[in-house]
Amino acid sequence: MTSTAESFDEEKLVNAAQRGNLDAFNELILYYQNQVYNLAYHIMKDPAAADDAAQEAFISAYRALDSFRGGSFRAWLLRIVTNACYDELRRYKRRPQISFDDFGEMDEEANPHLRDEAELPEETVQRDELRILLEQTMEQLPEEQQTTLFLVDRLGLSYQEVADTMETELGTVKSRLYRARAKMRDYLMEHSELLPPRYRQIGRS
Repeated sequence: MTSTAESFDEEKLVNAAQRGNLDAFNELILYYQNQVYNLAYHIMKDPAAADDAAQEAFISAYRALDSFRGGSFRAWLLRIVTNACYDELRRYKRRPQISFDDFGEMDEEANPHLRDEAELPEETVQRDELRILLEQTMEQLPEEQQTTLFLVDRLGLSYQEVADTMETELGTVKSRLYRARAKMRDYLMEHSELLPPRYRQIGRS
């Protein structure tokens, strides 16, 4: 039976999986599979490659269960998929790119400013224009800032989980996130004349 958010007990399932309970491990995978795939797709920008990376990460995680020593299993699992993706990109010398068409559609709740359930046609056009601006901004960010922003704003990881996922210091995560958001804000303000009217006050006090 699949766990709900209320009944999900990560520590209990991890302990059971480490004792050889395959059902417990499968339950962990079912619970986190969307986040794993979304992160893989964010990095790879290709559905088939993302699916391969996710499957490889699950297999690697199962084989390495004994090495997990506590903390956030989610961060540990996402670190595995991140490493799998970048290994694949290095192998084929591909560079990850972001599409805000996918970013917005994948999780509108993480982008409340981009959502309007009763959108008029002209508002849809305006939103698409905003996404283009956001995409241009994201493409200018260093790779580490892109991934940090995605993990926090898209997947909802805590700063410590991001630090664990990216194998870096907590201060580095905060710095990357601050710089990424500042660059996006500054870019949007510099091009405020291109923003739809309802977005032109973003970042202004």
